[in-house]
Amino acid sequence: MKKYVSVTAKFDEDGNLLPLTINWNDGRKFNIDKITDIRFASSLKSGGTGMRYTCSIANHTRYLYLEDNRWFIEST
Repeated sequence: MKKYVSVTAKFDEDGNLLPLTINWNDGRKFNIDKITDIRFASSLKSGGTGMRYTCSIANHTRYLYLEDNRWFIEST
C-alpha cells in the first residue's frame, strides 16, 4: 500500500533532487540520514513506478519514491 507523504528536499549544485526529511500528516518528521542509491524502479509492495531513493532513517532502510511529482513510501 502506498503512503503518500510530504517531503522536504533540495536541489544540489549538479541539479540532483535530494530528499532531506519525510513529514507525516500528524506532524512527525523523520530526517533522512543517508541516501545510498537513486534509480528508476517499480515498487513491488505498493505498485507504481518512479525514482526510488534508498534511504537510511534512524538505522532503518526505507524506499522513498517520487512518482509523477508525488512522494510515497512503502507501508509496512
